[in-house]
Amino acid sequence: MLLQIKNLSARIGQKEILKGFNLDINAGEIHAIMGPNGTGKSTLASVLAGKPEYEVTSGEVWFQGKNLLEMSPDERAREGVFLAFQYPVEIPGVSTTNFMKAAVNAKRKHQGLTPMDAKDFLKMMTDKRAIVELSKEFTSRSLNQGFSGGEKKRNEIFQMAMLEPTLAVLDETDSGLDIDALRIVAEGVNKLRTADNAFLVITHYQRLLNYIVPDHVHVMYGGRIVKSGGKDLALQLEEKGYDWIKEEFADLVG
Repeated sequence: MLLQIKNLSARIGQKEILKGFNLDINAGEIHAIMGPNGTGKSTLASVLAGKPEYEVTSGEVWFQGKNLLEMSPDERAREGVFLAFQYPVEIPGVSTTNFMKAAVNAKRKHQGLTPMDAKDFLKMMTDKRAIVELSKEFTSRSLNQGFSGGEKKRNEIFQMAMLEPTLAVLDETDSGLDIDALRIVAEGVNKLRTADNAFLVITHYQRLLNYIVPDHVHVMYGGRIVKSGGKDLALQLEEKGYDWIKEEFADLVG
């Protein structure tokens, strides 16, 4: 088991958002989580990444046999957890190249490896940029500064390609993307999929799943998963919307 979430509950301030969330993910799998606004999807991503404003009140999260909740956010990243943000932040004065060099070498140090030399690093950047059709110009600019929404999302997938995480959590990566950017981002994810890693794709819309075909689709409502199935479940949600979910599971989530 690559990731195992058991009865996870979490809150921000006094508001409980996750309420007994359970999920198992094996290596090689793509899981999609769908659901209406305010049901806890982005909170789940934030808790897995270790954002400090979210307090875990109960439950367990095991990542490759290790207690994820005992790790700091940077430890989680070095262990192989990656979060692609819904709204990627801008970091003025720090070029994408320098940011990625520091991140890659921090992970290598954690793995007991020596820093990557300049020649190999630049070749790696060239290879990974090609995956998401990212121009060399963007890697010399400050991280995400002046980027369009689509460019920021492509840059996120480029960063994921560079870091080669074991578990990638994509928090509404399709938000705000036009059809061309959506295709490029999705193809990047598909190219990075291996038998040893896994993806957790959080989305409102079925359209992303036309490009990234999930092994499992889960519907989240009221802070927990209320229904699971295959790709057909996503098509059903696209056709019927979320009102039927709210009606069917209103008693369960209170």
